Amino acid sequence: MFKNKNILITGGTGMIGRALIPKLLDFGANVTIASLDEPKIDDPMLQHVRFVQTDLRSSSHCIKITAGQEVVFHLAGIKGSPKLTMSKPATFFTNTLLFNLNMMEASRKNNVEKYLYTSSVGVYAPSEIFYEDSVWETFPSDNDKFAGYAKRMGELQAEALKIEFGWDAVSIVRPANVYGPFDNFDSNTGMVIPSLISRFASTENPIKVWGDGSALRDFIYCEDVAEGMIKVLENEYHLPTNLGSGLAVSIREVVENIQQHFPDKRVVWDNSMPKGDDIRLMDITRAKNLGFEPRVNLKLGINQTIEWYLQKRSISDHRYNAFNESTSKK
Repeated sequence: MFKNKNILITGGTGMIGRALIPKLLDFGANVTIASLDEPKIDDPMLQHVRFVQTDLRSSSHCIKITAGQEVVFHLAGIKGSPKLTMSKPATFFTNTLLFNLNMMEASRKNNVEKYLYTSSVGVYAPSEIFYEDSVWETFPSDNDKFAGYAKRMGELQAEALKIEFGWDAVSIVRPANVYGPFDNFDSNTGMVIPSLISRFASTENPIKVWGDGSALRDFIYCEDVAEGMIKVLENEYHLPTNLGSGLAVSIREVVENIQQHFPDKRVVWDNSMPKGDDIRLMDITRAKNLGFEPRVNLKLGINQTIEWYLQKRSISDHRYNAFNESTSKK
């Protein structure tokens, strides 16, 4: 279904986009990526795709970039640590809303045939297991409410556009905690796995980690998320679909896996600091029924991510970061 199709990936220079691009090229797609990152002439990815540097917070930019596109993977968004969700909620909320509202409306106006909307695990209320149909019965966790509500609004927008205009092109995925190469490895703004990797690879010693390590999370490697997104569109499936590993892993286990690569580093747990929700685990029955099966376990995924970071960290150090932008404009 992707052969010779004009396909746009927003945020295509990011972690999931980089995993998605070669898969779509193998299908014979004509791929355009839109990003705020500075294009690098020596980037081998640019030899096979059309790159457009643009700001999706502008509705006119979104209208222009979606013109002539048949399929859109909307991956552009804001990712950040739990600390940032508390200290910079406006950066999460405002940017996410603008990305989503402008891109989906522009795609509707330009008659995009298939639109993949990337929602988030943050839409869920605290619960032992997250089931897709439970979202609108509850409220997002207080630990993730600004990003969670912003992502929910995108899901609601898809419903509104279907009711009023009959535009039934949107498929919705809710990824768990995604990690892998090309992630945000900024130790101050990144999520748990990339920020820990960058800290272990630095001169910091000991490594102080918030909480006691008991919090359980569902981590999924970026390659698996890309496969899941393709499965959802191939099946023309429109109900929200969780993309996770379906396995609960403790933060302590994550730290220990990373620490194995840096045996000279010590870890200190700071029990005085918040650890977030006790458990965030996804039910992935719906995705499995579409043929989705995660292939990369945590140990392998962390190994591959560390190997990439140690070789390519200069790439991650020069990517666009919304939190640095909001700081510079205070």
